[in-house]
Formats: sequence, C-alpha cells, structure tokens
Amino acid sequence: MQKINFTETVLRDANQSLIATRLPFSKMEPILDRLDKAGYYSIEAWGGATFDACLRFLNEDPWVRLKNIKKYLHKTKIQMLLRGQNILGYKHYHDDVVRLFIYKAVENGVDIIRVFDALNDMANVETAMKAIKAAGAHAQGAISYTISPVHDTGHFIKTASIFKEMGADSICIKDMSGLILPGVCRDLVKALKSSVGLPVFLHSHCTTGIAPLSYMEAVKAGVDGIDTALAPFSMGSSQPATESMYYSFSDMGYDTGLDIDVINSISEYFLPIKDEYIKSGLLDPKVLGVDANVLKYQIPGGMLSNMISQLKQQNAAGKLSEVLKEIPRVREDLGYPPLVTPTSQIVGTQAVLNVLTGERYKAVIKEVKAYLKGEYGKAPGVVNEALKNKMLGGEKPYEGNYKDSLKPALESAKKELGTLAQKDEDVLSYILFPQIAKPFLEKRKEEFFQSVYKQINIEGV
Repeated sequence: MQKINFTETVLRDANQSLIATRLPFSKMEPILDRLDKAGYYSIEAWGGATFDACLRFLNEDPWVRLKNIKKYLHKTKIQMLLRGQNILGYKHYHDDVVRLFIYKAVENGVDIIRVFDALNDMANVETAMKAIKAAGAHAQGAISYTISPVHDTGHFIKTASIFKEMGADSICIKDMSGLILPGVCRDLVKALKSSVGLPVFLHSHCTTGIAPLSYMEAVKAGVDGIDTALAPFSMGSSQPATESMYYSFSDMGYDTGLDIDVINSISEYFLPIKDEYIKSGLLDPKVLGVDANVLKYQIPGGMLSNMISQLKQQNAAGKLSEVLKEIPRVREDLGYPPLVTPTSQIVGTQAVLNVLTGERYKAVIKEVKAYLKGEYGKAPGVVNEALKNKMLGGEKPYEGNYKDSLKPALESAKKELGTLAQKDEDVLSYILFPQIAKPFLEKRKEEFFQSVYKQINIEGV
C-alpha cells in the first residue's frame, strides 16, 4: 500500500494565508499535544512570515515560540520555510548570518527546512543548503512554481537537479498561487521522480479551486507527500482540507498514517477560533472563495490577504480589481519573477502604487530599484529595459552574486545591541528586523527589571 505523507499547515501557511499570520502561540498551545498524536509526517510551524508577525503584531519572541512548540511535538517533525539567502527577511544577508540562523533554528527544534529562492536563482540557496546539511536537518529543496513564457518543465527539472547536487533530501513543488493544473502536475511529478530520483512533495493553494484535483493527479503519479490544512483553516487561499484529502485517498486504498478521530477533534477546537477572526474582520470572506482569474494575475495566498489588508488601511478596498489587473503587467516588466516572498511584496506593492497614484511608476519603491540592480538575484526573463534605465539612472547592475558584496553582520549587530542581546537568537532577530526587534528587546528588558523590582518590594514587605 502506497504511503502518502501529510504535512499540516494550520500553524504556518494556513495561518499566514487566511489571517495574515495573526495566530498567537496562546491559541496553538492547547492543541499541540493532539497535533503530535494525529499521525502527520510533519507540521509546518515556523518560518515564512511567522517570524515577522511574532515581533510586529503579536509581541512574541519567535525563537521562544519555536522552543515552546518543540516541547509538545515529540513524534512529529517540525518543518519551517526558509527563503534562502533572504532567510526570513526581505533582502539578502551575509553568509555568516545565514549559517548561524540555520544552526539556531535546528538547535531550537526545526527538523525539516524547506528552502527556496523567489527567482529560482540557485546561487541564492547554496549557502543555506550547505548549512542545513551541516546542522543535520532534512534539506528539502523547493521549486517556486509559476506560469510564464520562461517557465517550463525543463526549468523546474534543472532547478530540482541542482538542489540534488547540493545535497537535497527531497524536492517540493511549491505552488504558492494554486496555478498548477492537474495534467501539468501529473507530468511534473512523474518527470521529477524519474529525472531527479528524490522524494517529491506538493504544496499548493485553493485560490483557483484547482488544488484538490491537482493533488489527486499528483498522488496517482507517485508524489510522496502533500501539504494540507485542517478544515476550519483550509480552502480559499489556504491549502486543501486535511480531512477531505484523508477520506479521498483512504477510499482509494492509500495509507495516510492519520488518525481521523484525533484530527476531527483538532478541527473542532479551531472552529470557534475561526469564527473569532471572521467577527474581528481579520479573516476576510474574499480569501475563502474561489477566483479562477488568479490564473491570470497569480496571487499567492499570503499576498492576497495582506494586499486586502493594505488597501483597507488606505480606504481603497474598491481598488482591488484594478490592482489585480496591474500585477501581471508589473511582473512582465520585471522579467516574470515567481510571486512569492519577497518578489510578491515587491510586485504587489508597486502595483498598488501604480493604481493609487493613477500613473504607472510615478512613485517607485526602493525594492524595485534593488531588484533591477540584481540585489535579489537574476531575473528569470528579460526585464523592461526602459524601466531599468529610468530606475538605475546610469548605475550598473551587480555582476555575479550580490551577497558576495555584503559584509559580515554578526559582530557589528552585537555591538549595536549591547546588553539588549541575551543570546545569539536576539542578534539574529535584530539583523532581520532591526526596526521592530530592537523595541521588542527593549520592552523585554524593561519588563524584566519591573518584575525584579516588584519581587524585591514583595519580599521587603
């Protein structure tokens, strides 16, 4: 009987795609022991936007969250998503930062690291792959799947083959926008299995309504694992429902390894939490529906929920359809980058500006200029030369890999933080998100001293 490995995304990507990563640890903790008993291959619980959201919105230390999750997950592997040389930030970091971050992630509880580059520029994942192997974790190389004139099966096979050369233990088809059609999915899984010879995992979103059908074809083609989300946080811009996939594949004679009774009890726990986010407005009904037009503008789940949030803040929610039409135009100008962090934010934010200002590229974010200079890697296709010349103003793009021009960052960051840094993890948080990490660390220090003074006063009395 063929085994299908299930990776549960409710703690990370489902959380990120539906509620902009606002699920605090306090809502996770009561259910973690049951998640560990459900029979999952792995639970995606860290990485992606969770690090940023913990510091920016939830007043949580992401490293403490990871350690606390590990306390409950003894049977099930903890999985994280890593953006190669970007780590979990929005720019490239020096190799010393990449290596230490991965070492600390594994030390604090991560078992599987799914690593990708937004442009499928393999120079941007080399350091991370070496560090993952050195740390003793499972290295899963992820292909950023997209549709464009320059992306085809040959491109994806080449990307996966380089991952294998770098020591990948498995390959993931990372379909962040729900674009992969059933027939294409079947053929790509078969091609990867035969050409690369590593276990293949499939990650997709239900934004277009196609993912369950593609999962079916992938399983028939021999895929080794699929990403799913518990029913309350599934579908829409999230993943196919764990329960639906369980019943479907069990009926077809596949071994899922899941305990459906445990899974149903976990879903019951998350139902009222989902209702809370709907009532608060953070879970917008728009991200729960199906929009086949995504096949045209190719919006990943997390990008869509955050874009809706951004437009609401600007009192411009009615401009969503215009922005969605502008996105593929910006993407073409930039040489067809796959829309995944950080390129999804770059393309999406520039598209919003183009619409809100009423003139294309009247205002340009600095990240577009950095992209055109080569700071994010090599564009998959040909960029708009007129735009490039206008933005760079005579500056020459970087030759080679931009990361090689960066200076070591760890020691200088330690000096800047001084006594605020209690451990290397604090330094890493500061390097990735200096503007939000430093106030977080200052607040933590203040709260510590307040607790000490309070204790002294109690004992004095």
